[in-house]
Amino acid sequence: MKTAEKERITQEFQEKMDYDELLNCMRCGFCLPSCPTYIESGMDEAHSPRGRIAMMKAVVDGVLEPDDDVKRSLDLCLGCRACEPVCPSGVKYGHLLEQARDIIYQSKKKSVPEKAARKVVFQDLFPHQNRMVAATSLLGFYQRSGLQKIARKSGIMNFFPETLRTMEKILPSVPKKKELRNRPHYLPALINQKKKVAFFSGCLMDTVFMKTNDASMKLLQYAGCEIVIPETQNCCGALHGHSGEREKAKEMAKNNIEAFELAEVDYIITNAGGCGAFLVDYGYLLKDEPEWAERAAKFSVKIKDITSILVELDFHKEELHLENQVVTYQDSCHLKNGQKTFMEPRKLLQSIQGVTYVEMYDASRCCGSAGIYNIVESEMSMQILDYKMQQTIKTDAKTIVTANPGCLLQMKLGIEREGLSNSVRAVHIVDFLLEAYENKAIN
Repeated sequence: MKTAEKERITQEFQEKMDYDELLNCMRCGFCLPSCPTYIESGMDEAHSPRGRIAMMKAVVDGVLEPDDDVKRSLDLCLGCRACEPVCPSGVKYGHLLEQARDIIYQSKKKSVPEKAARKVVFQDLFPHQNRMVAATSLLGFYQRSGLQKIARKSGIMNFFPETLRTMEKILPSVPKKKELRNRPHYLPALINQKKKVAFFSGCLMDTVFMKTNDASMKLLQYAGCEIVIPETQNCCGALHGHSGEREKAKEMAKNNIEAFELAEVDYIITNAGGCGAFLVDYGYLLKDEPEWAERAAKFSVKIKDITSILVELDFHKEELHLENQVVTYQDSCHLKNGQKTFMEPRKLLQSIQGVTYVEMYDASRCCGSAGIYNIVESEMSMQILDYKMQQTIKTDAKTIVTANPGCLLQMKLGIEREGLSNSVRAVHIVDFLLEAYENKAIN
């Protein structure tokens, strides 16, 4: 970094970082055993929550320059927030990380390719669902037209990094463009109505993972929910908030708040742990904007993960049945650490006849997906995934269940890397539950 950049970043740190929150860290080290990057880096303090907070504070205090080493430490953080539940002082590490990244990425001069890439991803693509549909349709065409087979046979895929090559193999089959555009906006309960809910569709969830969204809404209908799906909702903004694009995240949050305000519902339901945790944080994201703070807080309090409402509505007491199989569960970091949802998925899985549930050791340790982390920080991501697969294999499970699309792809990636694709599968919990519910009609 150039001197002018460092001075600008230091000034921004001093003006914008939550200094009281930085002071909350007692340097006790309780966070260290929970931090994947601290462990995988050989216990390097610079890659621990405590170390990163110390660096942030040192920059604010003017005793450390915000150089490339500081940026590297923050970039290598997964943002899994596993440090938060174990912190005796209750430090909101995730908030500090977002603040620091936003300052650095908005203050540091970017190369032309980086600037162009960030514009395409953060400004031109994810905020616009119609463009997400168009991009996903191209992926679907690639899968169905024969181009995928040609690319694999010709060896073109060998020019891509290993992680991307494997990722290409495990992407779900994408629906056709007509299906992607023909989405519902209202669905009635299929039994006596118990709740009226709004469903947060998301961006990737309503395109690449559209079938899982459909399964989610069907489960809600079976559980007695009338469902409203606001047409003007957009991406939650998590990718932006975690990647130093905080202002754009705020813009998207405001749009979502407006979209859901008109729906008089009991809850706003999500089926992606990462999205849900960011939606819950809208109250914090907009706390300094008087005209939005109260509206954001009202929005956030209604967010509920689908597993939580299913347990609340006693769905686990339904007759759920599957063929005999050993099942384990990989926690979504943000579902557990952000939304505080931990027991509900387990309760649902353990209620299925035919399922032998085996708890994975370190089930709540990050799998290494973390949004686009497995692409931009592939080496560390694969180290973390290798550990996760070691724990998975010990369970003898033939089905790995998770509750977030990124985790789902990462576990599929792990299965492929371990050569287990013929004997082990990874599945989103709602697809698994729907399979168990609809299977009762056969038995």
